[in-house]
Amino acid sequence: MVLAAYGRSSGFCVDPIEKKPLHHFLPGSSVLSFGTVGCNLSCRFCQNWRLSRARDLNFLQGRVTPAAIAESARRQGCRSVAFTYNEPAIFLEFVSDVAEACHAHGIATVAVTAGYLEDAARRDFFAHLDAVNVDLKAFNDGFYRRVVGGSLEPVLDTLRFLVHETKVWTEITTLLIPGLNDSDADIKSLTRWIASDLGVEIPLHFSAFHPNHRLLDRPPTPRATLTRARDLAREAGLKYVYTGNIYDPEGGSTYCPGCGRAVIQREGYRVVDLRVQGDGTCEHCGARIAGVFANTGLATHFTA
Repeated sequence: MVLAAYGRSSGFCVDPIEKKPLHHFLPGSSVLSFGTVGCNLSCRFCQNWRLSRARDLNFLQGRVTPAAIAESARRQGCRSVAFTYNEPAIFLEFVSDVAEACHAHGIATVAVTAGYLEDAARRDFFAHLDAVNVDLKAFNDGFYRRVVGGSLEPVLDTLRFLVHETKVWTEITTLLIPGLNDSDADIKSLTRWIASDLGVEIPLHFSAFHPNHRLLDRPPTPRATLTRARDLAREAGLKYVYTGNIYDPEGGSTYCPGCGRAVIQREGYRVVDLRVQGDGTCEHCGARIAGVFANTGLATHFTA
C-alpha cells in the first residue's frame, strides 16, 4: 500500500493556535496548518467535505518535503505545525516524517482528529504529536452510527489513552447540532464522563453548527445553546469550558480555577491579554493552570 497523498497538500495557512482550537497549548502563538484529502468517517455535517470526500488528487499542490515544511514554519515564526482540515491519521506516514523534521528545529506538532483509531495505529500516530484536539462528536453511539458513520467507543478509548498513557496535550471539541446532540441529557452525560474518566482539567470546546454537506435541514446552533452547555459543563466540575464558532469573549477566555480572574482573554481567535506565566501559574494568585505555556514538550493535567 502506498500513501498517494504523501508530500502533497490541499494548502498551507498560518493560523493562531486558538483556531484549532487549542486554548492551553502555547496560547497566542502561530501555527502552520495543512491537510491532504480523505477521511475514515463520513459525517453528514462535515465542514470540510470537499477535502474529506475528495477522490481526485489532481487539485492538490505539488510535492513538498517534510524538511521544507519545517523550514517554512521556522521562517514564518510558527511555534508549531498542525495536521488538520481532513483526518490526519489517514496520512500517518507523512505526519511522522513532518513531525521528525519539525522536532529537529524545536517546532511542536499538533493535530485535529476524530480519534477514530484502533490501538496499534493509535499508539503510532500519537507518538509523533505534542498536542491534539479530538472531536468528540456526541456521547451517543446511535448518533455516531447514523450521522458519523462510525462508533463511539473507539473515540473514548483514544481519549483515555491520550490522557492516561501519553504526555500529549489534549483538548476536546463537541459540535452541538440542534435536535441531534444538544439536549441537556446529552450534554450532562458527555461532561460527566469527561470529568470522571479524564479529569476536570481537560479543556472542552462547544462549537456552533452551521448547515453544510448533507445536513442542511437543521438550523444553526443558537448562542443560548452554547451558553447553556458551558454552564452544564462547569456544573459537572470542568474547569476550562469554551464556546466556539461564535463571537463570545467571555466564553472564549480562560479563567483561573484558583482566584476566578481572567488569565487569558480572547476576542475571537486573538489573545488580547495573557496572565499565565511560563511555568503555567496564574500571575495573580499563583494557582496552576493546566496546559503547555512554554516549549518544554511536557503537557500537564493538574489535579485539584
